[in-house]
Amino acid sequence: MAAPTRRDVLTASGATLVAAPAAALADPAVTDRLSADLDRYIGFGNKASGGAGDTACGEWLQAELAAAGFRVERQTFTVPWFEARHASLTMGRDSAPLIPQAIVVPTGAGGVSGPLVRIDPGAGASGPLRGAVALLDLPFQRWSSAVAKPIREPVTAAFAAGVAGVVIVTNGPTGEALALNATGTAPMFPGPVGVIAPKQARPFLADAIAGRRATLRIDGEGGARAAFNLIGRIDRGAEDWIVVSTPRSGWFDCAGERGPGIAVWLALARWAGRELKSHNLAFLCNSGHEYENLGSEHALRAAAPPPGRTTFWLHLGANVASRDWHELGAGMLMPLPSADPQRFLVTSPALVDVARRAFAGQSGLEMAYPSGQGSAGELTNILAAGYAGVAGIFGAHRFHHAATDDARCVSTVHAAQVFDSCRVMISGISAL
Repeated sequence: MAAPTRRDVLTASGATLVAAPAAALADPAVTDRLSADLDRYIGFGNKASGGAGDTACGEWLQAELAAAGFRVERQTFTVPWFEARHASLTMGRDSAPLIPQAIVVPTGAGGVSGPLVRIDPGAGASGPLRGAVALLDLPFQRWSSAVAKPIREPVTAAFAAGVAGVVIVTNGPTGEALALNATGTAPMFPGPVGVIAPKQARPFLADAIAGRRATLRIDGEGGARAAFNLIGRIDRGAEDWIVVSTPRSGWFDCAGERGPGIAVWLALARWAGRELKSHNLAFLCNSGHEYENLGSEHALRAAAPPPGRTTFWLHLGANVASRDWHELGAGMLMPLPSADPQRFLVTSPALVDVARRAFAGQSGLEMAYPSGQGSAGELTNILAAGYAGVAGIFGAHRFHHAATDDARCVSTVHAAQVFDSCRVMISGISAL
């Protein structure tokens, strides 16, 4: 049976969306290809680095780059992996599934048990932590990484105080457990850590006040496996390069997080291969993203053109063109026809005005910021490597890092708008 398309999923959910402006659909051939590429990316399923979905997606993209005239190479590196047999928090009759926090420290089949103690990042712990199972109740936010100070510091402090394990409540718009990025070389914490959905955490938060005993179980198989970056090049013999990069991996299906970025990246590769004759081209697609941009670090060290020969680097990160939603409370969301504005466009200071003109009218992206005001994700690494002409899109839509980041979260219209703006921006910069 064929996998459902985005149209199937939206129809089944009862969502009726207003048509977008016709100007975004000026080239039916481009938008049809963007739509097909979005469906293809989503259809690969789970994109965990080095897993079956990530590998199959990489093979598809390699073939697409080659068909667009690029000479394509793979850059292989090692990533962690873990497949859970069991991951849960249990107290009496209450039991809830968990996302094991990477790099996983398993509990073993029997789990670890102790009094359940709530940790409020602002108010501290509800009881003694030694021997306890700590429940870290995060404030409401679109969480994405365990490296973030509000997560890393209280979890580290809890283990220093002697907890047996930690369960993180990722309070956010969906009410779901959110997978958290982590460093890729060693476990961040000395003991087992899991993530629980806020909508399933309520009975445990109540029990934590009473200090009742709970059992944290994270059991499975893990280790290290190979993943690969893609590097597609067209060397025209020009003096300088234009680079476009995007990650493809992530914790789940990553439809809204990664799909539009992949589709726009492919559309730009096809367009630039045909039309952009003034520069050499390098199109990079990285795995290892969820391990704090591990693949990007490898690409920067060994695969990217040098800063001194790079006119412009465009990075397409998370939430390039995801759907916006009305929040109705208690994790209830209704889809909107517009794009989620919680996306940022950051550029080198000299390119801010160029970017603002190119992205005028696009929510979130219309307000390009100079890179000195901050960046995120792989863009931070690119800037730190000394590239002078840089632009990058990044953000977190409402289903960011949730298992339900699926076909409902994307729209061809929004991706087409971003493609057109990127094309205009690259054309203008390459002509300078």
